[in-house]
This record gives sequence, structure tokens and C-alpha cells, in this order.
Amino acid sequence: MIARLVHFEGRVQGVGFRYTCRELAKGFDVVGTVKNLPDGRVEMEVMGEKEEIEEFICEIAVESAVASGVKNHVVQEIQLLENCRGFSIVK
Repeated sequence: MIARLVHFEGRVQGVGFRYTCRELAKGFDVVGTVKNLPDGRVEMEVMGEKEEIEEFICEIAVESAVASGVKNHVVQEIQLLENCRGFSIVK
């Protein structure tokens, strides 16, 4: 079990990006949150098995309907998320 912090840059706000992430998460064995940042990026915290997380991030950034708006994404290792169930959008 690992956890990652991902920042997506580009045209990622106002295009249903967070909702797409939440829907895609249903197809993976991951938990976490996704939220808009004031600087125009989207931040995602995700926890699961390494392969699941890598495939989930790839699905979002490369293969999803909102992937064309992603200009860059940065992945960082973080501590395991506590008391996290499901995958949700944070306001």
C-alpha cells in the first residue's frame, strides 16, 4: 500500500476534471480525494497498491476525456492517508 500526491496542470478546472477523476476511481482499487487549487491546478491524493495508482493516474492523464487538457502532472510520494474511504471531491 502506497500513497501519492498528484498535481495536474493545464486546462483542468471548469471542465469536469474532478468529476471524471471520481468516476474513473470506481474502476480502480484506490481511495483518496481530488480538489481545485486557487492557482488553477488540481490536486489529488490517492492511496492503493502501486500498480493500481499508476494505472489510475495514466487513465486520467493520458486516456480520459479530460486528458487533452492536462499539460503536465507531478507525482510525489506521501504518507499513507488516514481514515480515507472511497474517492471524493473536496471543496
